[in-house]
Amino acid sequence: MKPVLQVTGLRKSFGGVVAVDGVSFEVHEGEILGIIGPNGCGKSTLFNCILGQLVPSAGDIRLDGVDVTGSTPEAMNRRGVSRTFQLLQVFPELSVRENLILAGQEHRGTMLARLFGPGDAGLTAEADRMIGFFRLSHLADAKAGSLSYGQQKLLDAAMAFMAGPRLVLLDEPAGGVNLTMLADLKERLRAMNAERGATFVVIEHNMDFVMSLCSRVIVMVEGKVLMTGTPAQVRSDPAVLEAYLGN
Repeated sequence: MKPVLQVTGLRKSFGGVVAVDGVSFEVHEGEILGIIGPNGCGKSTLFNCILGQLVPSAGDIRLDGVDVTGSTPEAMNRRGVSRTFQLLQVFPELSVRENLILAGQEHRGTMLARLFGPGDAGLTAEADRMIGFFRLSHLADAKAGSLSYGQQKLLDAAMAFMAGPRLVLLDEPAGGVNLTMLADLKERLRAMNAERGATFVVIEHNMDFVMSLCSRVIVMVEGKVLMTGTPAQVRSDPAVLEAYLGN
């Protein structure tokens, strides 16, 4: 079986600074893959190259075997690749339901269909299902800006999964979330993977979150892959302890 995502020899430089240096890895169907590393090791640059925010200097990116290197964010979105950002991307003046409908519209239909089709693009029922799945039903009609930060993180994740994407890239989903909401977020992400077969990649600084959520972890240091292994292998590797966990 071909991997959902295959990154080979990816490199990104900014002038004389190499942010990503020959990174290669695969993401398999139904996998939760973690990517960790010290600040400035190239994790976010790697995500941005995959998503089309940046054009790689070298290497290639394949989605289901198709070369998508250098594709625009819009093209990657249409191919079913979704993401969250370190900074929340919710619309504070819209309700929780409206945020989800808007997220779904990005993946569905042409501009003509949006202009002449139903106002919700037929997405209200799916939005309500997603609201229920992420346990936000009691907040469905509340403005997103009135939610707690942790609740907004749940909404942000729900928006990324709204259209049943092929692959989701989560950029520090645990950042700034209190322990109670963090447990809820992790439990819902596990359920999304187990019950819906969702495939996703997580960049995260919260080590406990990554190690308890992901089946496989990539460790990056200075733009390169230091090692790839199970959480147990990563935790016990001396090079990882020296380069990252011991900092």
